[in-house]
Amino acid sequence: MRGKAVHSVVFGMVMTILTAMLVAVTGGQAAAAQDPVRIMPLGDSITGSPGCWRAMLWNDLQDSGHTDIDFVGTRGPQGCGVDHDGDNEGHGGFLATGIADQNLLPGWLSATSPDVVLMHLGTNDAWNGRPTETILSAFTTLVTQMRADNPDMHVLVAQIIPMTPSNCGECAQRVVELNAAIPAWAAELTTAQSAVLVVDQWTGFDTAVDTYDGVHPVESGDRKIAQRWHPVLSGVLDSLS
Repeated sequence: MRGKAVHSVVFGMVMTILTAMLVAVTGGQAAAAQDPVRIMPLGDSITGSPGCWRAMLWNDLQDSGHTDIDFVGTRGPQGCGVDHDGDNEGHGGFLATGIADQNLLPGWLSATSPDVVLMHLGTNDAWNGRPTETILSAFTTLVTQMRADNPDMHVLVAQIIPMTPSNCGECAQRVVELNAAIPAWAAELTTAQSAVLVVDQWTGFDTAVDTYDGVHPVESGDRKIAQRWHPVLSGVLDSLS
């Protein structure tokens, strides 16, 4: 009887240990599964002042079942009149070349740890006459910094919306030239581990209707921007789930 009792005690101890190990493993998996995908909207005033396409996109994602997400950035909400996660990295007046030259992005990345970046940059570069090659070189610097922060970074890069400001007759063509060069640049930079996906924000966008000054979107423009981000971003989120 004593042998059977000892066997029962040992068996009970083993089962307790195995159960604890199983709880630890499954508990860790559950915690990992609950971590939201962190999405950084990165850009200039079109993204951040107030950038109401972000509010529309956030709610579109919620409505399509992508609820386990977190918009991130060092800048907070700037209105827009609807509930949404307003954190972003939209800096009015900033150039992609300036962000790269001043080494601003690493600090923003360190503070927010995004998994996905939505980048709509280049408007102010074109406005200030930066050559396409110079802008793309800055884009490369930014993507390299994103990957240094997160080797698995998913980068969605916009072919930016058109612009026709009254004080820049050459701006429209500069945007056309930049947008035409972005797909080949992205294809060269993309990897299996870290995709660089191009999102066409230019086609179908009408500055006469969708902006108030030839540059910054009104509600119809924000809606178009959100609608262009949504399917590509949804695909990325599906791949990460």
